[in-house]
Amino acid sequence: MIALLQRVNRAAVYIDGQRTANIDRGLCVLVGIEAGEQGLAGEHIAQRLAERICGYRVFPDEAGQMNRSLVDIGGELLLVPNFTLAADTRGGMRAGFSTAAPAEQAAPLFEALSAACAERLGHEVCRGRFGADMQVELVNDGPVTFTLRCN
Repeated sequence: MIALLQRVNRAAVYIDGQRTANIDRGLCVLVGIEAGEQGLAGEHIAQRLAERICGYRVFPDEAGQMNRSLVDIGGELLLVPNFTLAADTRGGMRAGFSTAAPAEQAAPLFEALSAACAERLGHEVCRGRFGADMQVELVNDGPVTFTLRCN
């Protein structure tokens, strides 16, 4: 699994012109799921990625150092499924998607990740819709952006 974390002041997902999810201060995380990540191993990966997303220290403390996590600040989380993160971009001028998990394998892992994050945060997680054509609007704070990989 790949997670692209973006520290945001606000973020929203639009589907068919309608806002379907939005957050204020927190993290907007694009999630890519790679082929072969399913079953118990996939569940373990989802749990580990949730731990990292919720605990990764990207928010400033009183000295301005990135020492606080999403849990520490009581921030909000927007998870957005994004199969293009798992694309093979090593050659040529067009991405290949054989490295991305098929939807029937990826969707349950996205759900598992969402549930694991909600459990760690103690509140619901806002989400994009798996398989939908989405527009994501955000104000990146910093900008602060990190890529996390768990496998």
